[in-house]
Amino acid sequence: MKVFEDSSKISRWIQHIPKDWKLSRLANVSDIRFSNVDKHTVEDEVPVYLCNYVDVYKKDRITGDIDFMEASADAREIERFQILKNDVLVTKDSETADDIAISALVVDDLPAVLCGYHLALIRPRTHLAHGPYLAWLHACKSFRAYYEAKAVGVTRFGLSQAAFKQAPVPLPPLPEQCRIAAYLDKTCYAIDTAIDKKQKQLETLDALRKSIIHKAVTRGLDDAVELKNSGAHYLGKLPSHWKVDRLKNIVNLRNSKIYVTSEEEDYLELEDIEQGTGKILSKRNTVEVESAVTLFKKGDVLFGKLRPYLEKYYLAEFDGKCTGEILAFEPLKIQGRFLLYCISSTWFIGQCNMLAYGAKMPRVNWPTQLAKINIPLPLKDEQVQIADYLDDKCGEISSLKKNIVDQIFTLDQYRKSLIHECVTGKRRITEADMRVVQQY
Repeated sequence: MKVFEDSSKISRWIQHIPKDWKLSRLANVSDIRFSNVDKHTVEDEVPVYLCNYVDVYKKDRITGDIDFMEASADAREIERFQILKNDVLVTKDSETADDIAISALVVDDLPAVLCGYHLALIRPRTHLAHGPYLAWLHACKSFRAYYEAKAVGVTRFGLSQAAFKQAPVPLPPLPEQCRIAAYLDKTCYAIDTAIDKKQKQLETLDALRKSIIHKAVTRGLDDAVELKNSGAHYLGKLPSHWKVDRLKNIVNLRNSKIYVTSEEEDYLELEDIEQGTGKILSKRNTVEVESAVTLFKKGDVLFGKLRPYLEKYYLAEFDGKCTGEILAFEPLKIQGRFLLYCISSTWFIGQCNMLAYGAKMPRVNWPTQLAKINIPLPLKDEQVQIADYLDDKCGEISSLKKNIVDQIFTLDQYRKSLIHECVTGKRRITEADMRVVQQY
């Protein structure tokens, strides 16, 4: 491996590369252009399509299937910023320094599409650099650490053209660049496909969990039970011996509040409750905004009234405080765990979403909306039996999900490691490797 003596001027990860590789700067192997094409349509300009920041950030390949934005540009902008096959588009600013220089490779000829504002266009000099290789290099987290160190800003971070031009590029011989890119195309596609399948398994398990909860809290555990009309269209038919009552009649809404300014123990914001699981992610000790917070008790059921489609609910395991966007219910005529399963069910969330008001930040109101939702009421013993059953079933599903999430994490880590090894020469890609991956 080649060792560079002046290691202070280059990224730490790139200090060792194969002896037959070169170390260059991005400006030496490509033409780098910062787009100034905005999203406006001007009457005297030529109609064009724009590949924008979001297109690059969310996709690693730019194809003709993307629904590009319509805009306009003058002749000079069209000449400079029309994107070509094998160009690499890179985000040049971000809200955080560690989320900058995200890239996408142009894989189709797109004659009417221009590189939009907030993006850098990297056009490889084809006798020196292979565009797909440069795209995979930018997909390497340790390579992007260079950009992270060069990003400047406070609330939003940006990169200068100089930062791009000076980026250190490990440069294998051109045929090896092509092999590396083709190898990563194949292997990472296989990994991504496996991850997608496992993501779909998670979605299936989520749907199964919701189905089990819905059936248990509206039908009970006896499939042969006699049913009756509930009187609420969203509940359908219920076991004939069950009752129905409005939420306001079976719980006590906690109204005790204190005004806080900064430090508070066991304080919950909406962000601290995991979406759709009934679990908390953290307890914070700092109140972000000076406000009145609600006091809740262990055993209370918490529900996020802001954007109810996020499914924020939690059975409190401690006495604490929460933001006013979280409602705290003290169970009275209903068992706490059974109530939790009721408010996590699809019919309850569906009602909240239908009743919520506000376009950008919809929320459901307690006295006029949420309080009037009908809740099924089995006998207390049956509520406990149903809650026990759902604890077991949901626990089994959670275990399956955790196993799949762990597999996804392992695949993702392997993908990152593979990219790093290939673009730094720790793994040399040979013709034999290519014959193997061609079988994928």
